Amino acid sequence: MRTSDDPAASVERPRIELRAVGYGDPVAGELVERVQQEYVVRYGGRDGAVVDPAEFSPPQGLFLVAEVDGVPAGCGGWRVHTPGVVELKRMYVEPAFRRHGIARRLLSALERTAAAAGHGHLVLNSGDRQPEALALYARAGYTPVPGYGIYAGSPDAVFLGRDLGEDLGEDLGGQLPARAEEEDAWAS
Repeated sequence: MRTSDDPAASVERPRIELRAVGYGDPVAGELVERVQQEYVVRYGGRDGAVVDPAEFSPPQGLFLVAEVDGVPAGCGGWRVHTPGVVELKRMYVEPAFRRHGIARRLLSALERTAAAAGHGHLVLNSGDRQPEALALYARAGYTPVPGYGIYAGSPDAVFLGRDLGEDLGEDLGGQLPARAEEEDAWAS
């Protein structure tokens, strides 16, 4: 039980808000550029997969920006891959906001919205130099799927997927957990 003498009793946890935006939104664009720079650092180049911003517009897709107390903290989106299957793209959390459950919150929201739009499966392409992302996806129930796209034959590529059934993760109700047990993924 916290008392008024407990300094933690008066500290408010930051609030995370998810906003649906267009892929071409300036804030989304800045976050997408930052994830591309992470790819340059980890893999030596930008992601070469073609992305049409219109693919992330409802009803065929969705792009979310996560903000913590009004500060852009991360992003992610889904787009139709094949009928009934969506692809997760551009999951990213800013370094200052990692390890606070933001990636899990984004992933859960993207899974729920894809399921609500009538899709039954979600796939993603990550890489072997993204251990944080791979750990997050493993905890969320993702398992290996066949490769696709330009990285299908790449030895560094990791392809994962999961059915969008009833167990789609917890809704954190806008609150960051006091201590996140998972590492935040920086990108997918």
